[in-house]
Amino acid sequence: MKTKVRFITMYSIALLTCLSITVFTSQAQEMANVRRAVIVSPEIGEKTVTFRISAPKAKLVRLYGSWMKSFDSSTNMLKDSVGTWTVKIPTPSPELYTYHFIVDGMTVNDVNNIFLQRDGVRYLSVLLVPGKTTSNYFEANQRGNLKKVWYDSPTIGSNRHMYVYTPYGYETSNQNYPVLYLLHGGGGDEDAWSTMGRAVQILDNLIEKKLAVPMICVMPNGNPGQKAAKTLLLDEKLYDRNDPAFQNLYITSIVKDIIPYVEKNYKAISNADSRAVAGLSMGGAHTISVSNEFPGTFNYICPLSIGVRTITPEFESKLQGVKKAGYKLYWFACGNEDFLWEMAKTTEASLSKNGIEHTFFVSPGGHTWANWRIYLNTFGQLLFK
Repeated sequence: MKTKVRFITMYSIALLTCLSITVFTSQAQEMANVRRAVIVSPEIGEKTVTFRISAPKAKLVRLYGSWMKSFDSSTNMLKDSVGTWTVKIPTPSPELYTYHFIVDGMTVNDVNNIFLQRDGVRYLSVLLVPGKTTSNYFEANQRGNLKKVWYDSPTIGSNRHMYVYTPYGYETSNQNYPVLYLLHGGGGDEDAWSTMGRAVQILDNLIEKKLAVPMICVMPNGNPGQKAAKTLLLDEKLYDRNDPAFQNLYITSIVKDIIPYVEKNYKAISNADSRAVAGLSMGGAHTISVSNEFPGTFNYICPLSIGVRTITPEFESKLQGVKKAGYKLYWFACGNEDFLWEMAKTTEASLSKNGIEHTFFVSPGGHTWANWRIYLNTFGQLLFK
């Protein structure tokens, strides 16, 4: 009798254990399924875009995007039973936007979105809305190469970093190519045009569509105190911006160091007809300065979103030097809401006064990458023709 009771007791324990394991396994599997659930963000629909973020313990989550007029326009998100916050908005007009979440007051990138762009010392999540404006911002079928290059700059006194784009077919081609020297703005570095400006995609698409001449594009670091972008963690040198020697240090290095390096190490055509210089903001100032100080070096000159604060006799004399040396295109652009708009108009008036035949391309909007991508997409079709 005792043996029978013992058998029943052990049987009951075993049964309860099996049931417990089954329940635990089922609960663990359910939790694992919740954890493994794929969160898609952003999800671009025909008329709406949906953003999602998992933050089970958060009390308030908001979305802010660059398509909004101001930070006060940020939108509240709704939380579901498993802690995923969601918001659905009307699809913004085609453009490349950046956005972030505000989780209980803290700015957070979209961890479910692998499309990030670096803006100086910040990384931002990207929303790229397809459409006519952005058609050249996506990958082309025929893609060139972007290489990170170190070169010696005796002018500045350091080994420095730049990006060099070569068009599709460059490696196997026997031809030589014209070169666009594309300069970034303040706060940027050699990575800016390829990352935020989508320069590689724009050039690839224009060339593939036969809207632009196949060209090399050189994107240097315009900060003479930097050997490379801050992400490389190299030491930097501080310069006194009021020192006259500093003013032309970088543009001199373009002509004395960068151009010789490119024309020695790449299949580049070595004449002014095959050289273009363009730049935004600070890079626009560099564009004006390098063409003024070294007239006849570039026959395609494209300053963007910049202007000269005071038009001096010395400045106008240098414009006369550009005119005398000759050029094929002077393409000047600015947004009519740009904070430099008045300076740009003053500079454009000086170009006209001094007989510098030019195009003044005026766009809506301000001092933004949305404009600078449009400018590259536009003047890129005019170069070397």
